Amino acid sequence: MDDNSGNAVLDMSIQGMSCTACAARIEKAIGKLDGVSGISVHYAAKSGSVQYAPGRVSPNRIMERIGELGFQAFPYGNEKNVDETSALRLRFVISLLLTLPLLGAMVHHYDWLRGVPVPGFLQDPMLQFVLAAIVQFGLGMPFYFGAYYALRERTANMDVLVVLGTTAAFAYSYFAMLTSQPLYFETSAVVITAILLGKWLESAASERAMRESDGFASLLLKEAVVVRGGLQQSVPVQMVRTGETVIAQPKLPIPVDGIILSGHAEVDESFLTGESMPAVKGPGDVVYAGTVPAGGILAIQVQTPSSDTMLSRIAVLTRQAQSTKSSIGRKVDRLAAVFVPVMIGMSCLTLLIWLLVLEPGDVGTASVHALAVLLAACPCALGLAAPISLVLASGKLARRGIVLKEAGTLEGLAQLDTIMLDKTGTLTEGKPVLSEMISIAPASPSMLLRLAAAVEQDSSHPYARTIVDEAKRKGLVIPLAEGFRSTPGKGVEAAVDGQLIAIGSAKLITDREWQITHAVSAFAQRMEDTGSTVLYIFTDGRCSGAFALNDPVKRTSSEAVRMLREEGVQVLLVTGDHPAAARGAALAAGIERVEASMLPEDKAAFVRKLQAEGRQVGMAGDGWNDAPAIAAADVGIAMGNGTEVALAAGHVVLLRPRLTGISDALRISKLTVRNIRQNLAFAFVYNAVVIPFAAFGGLEPWMAGTAMAFSSVSVVGNSLRLNGQMRRALKRSD
Repeated sequence: MDDNSGNAVLDMSIQGMSCTACAARIEKAIGKLDGVSGISVHYAAKSGSVQYAPGRVSPNRIMERIGELGFQAFPYGNEKNVDETSALRLRFVISLLLTLPLLGAMVHHYDWLRGVPVPGFLQDPMLQFVLAAIVQFGLGMPFYFGAYYALRERTANMDVLVVLGTTAAFAYSYFAMLTSQPLYFETSAVVITAILLGKWLESAASERAMRESDGFASLLLKEAVVVRGGLQQSVPVQMVRTGETVIAQPKLPIPVDGIILSGHAEVDESFLTGESMPAVKGPGDVVYAGTVPAGGILAIQVQTPSSDTMLSRIAVLTRQAQSTKSSIGRKVDRLAAVFVPVMIGMSCLTLLIWLLVLEPGDVGTASVHALAVLLAACPCALGLAAPISLVLASGKLARRGIVLKEAGTLEGLAQLDTIMLDKTGTLTEGKPVLSEMISIAPASPSMLLRLAAAVEQDSSHPYARTIVDEAKRKGLVIPLAEGFRSTPGKGVEAAVDGQLIAIGSAKLITDREWQITHAVSAFAQRMEDTGSTVLYIFTDGRCSGAFALNDPVKRTSSEAVRMLREEGVQVLLVTGDHPAAARGAALAAGIERVEASMLPEDKAAFVRKLQAEGRQVGMAGDGWNDAPAIAAADVGIAMGNGTEVALAAGHVVLLRPRLTGISDALRISKLTVRNIRQNLAFAFVYNAVVIPFAAFGGLEPWMAGTAMAFSSVSVVGNSLRLNGQMRRALKRSD
């Protein structure tokens, strides 16, 4: 797919990463390729996203370079069926079975275990050597490969720590075997077994998190039943063409976006709208891929290609958000990049302190404690602190129709203290009705409506659609307009039947220095006093009349405003409408502060003014005139019923055009940021406590390795707690 800059985007699944340092290594290497403008790799999600110039570098070259680093990359959706979790489980079980006999040798290292009976054959040095060697160089070989590829790129990762630590322990025991000293073969074997257990549990938890974050895959059908030549045939969804007729079966997801030609059914649209009650659909109604009908068979005319369905777009946006990194994640990545080299230095320092100061000349004791430092260090706990929580949160929001474009948006949402709302289509239904109109002779009401509809038929604004629909309802023949021109926030104009017709707000009239007749002025005053919006129409610069339109406030808007206030957020209404109409809508929604008659540039300037006062500002809107303010805000929120420009400018897209989605997003963001901070605190405390403890002899190497393995599992487990917290928080708006 392509991004807005003309670059292509390659979404990949990446297999073989052992820690966040691996992800950083891939980012560094791929970022150096000519033509690559951006890359983000997620260790927890086992995924990556690359922005590249197609004429300068190819997807194959990018994935080939990743292969040179020791990993496997596949285009998203085409990954090989490699179950890393099952493979880790198998390695752990075999390693455990081979390590258990070695544990018998431990009884001779501890006085309190000397009474435990141990079969004599388990004390055989050669048996211990063989078992430990199989664990070290057989089951542990992937660690060696990972370390080799990392060192070849002049970097270090968790594999380097594991290889250095366990190889040193194994080599020390081998030397002890040759010199008839006490053996410690169990140390390296227990450490590798513990690390494999930790990696297995971590992988299983991460896999569960990814499943829970993305429920869209199960809704995507691979085949569809198409009517061709009067016969029904099953074809791959990618082969279905726009305009064809697809047959949807009950209780199976609809494979395409389209319009029902025949049939009636109750359709479950909960993944898209969040509504638990099914919607009754019949001929002429729009249905979406992934929604599930119950009842009759539906014949559907395909409206979009399979790659451009609403479900596909949600899945792509969610996947891209999960592939990006928050500011917290980027800071942690920078820390993780130096973590391993620093820990190697700490281990060497520990060796020297014990060898020269604490136990001078005792190489064995110094080596054991230096080894414990290597094995206690855990970069994975740090690296997993943010990604899994962000993945879970973005997936949860997406299933409620709240799509984030990047992971950092969650941090921005959690910091918001001010929300600006547009009026039409955001606070209101966006389905205005033409309540009254006035015409000035020689123009008649029908003539005026006909001319206005001709100009407005090229506009996407809700008011324009209302005028066009009213003209069609009255059976008027709408002429063609030429030279259509739009001035955002003011109005539109075009040539119709040789006359220049202009329709817009009082600001357009003021700019052109046109005069409004007394009758039209009185009509406008009366309508605006009742909360209506007035649009004036001019013919060749002469006032011909005006239209009064009413747009009711959404039923959910007042509830959304109340919920935002409970979150400590100030809500403002910022609109281009007349002050009277704006105040009426604000009163109905419970908003106290109103900024009316605002042009698009005024809205953007107002955002910057609030930011200059130290506020964190969110802007929600749905139209062309909202796009500058949405782009300028700390968090731009685009309503899903809005224009493509607004959707492109927003950081958050509300597919369900209800403002309660904003309060949902705020609550989830705060829970997520809190969860990430808990994870980071645990990871820092673990390393700050355990590493010095290991350095001063408080931990045996096997204990240190076991602690390291379970520290990352603990972080993942805390991240998974976020699911329950989010579920409880979202019940308030259900």
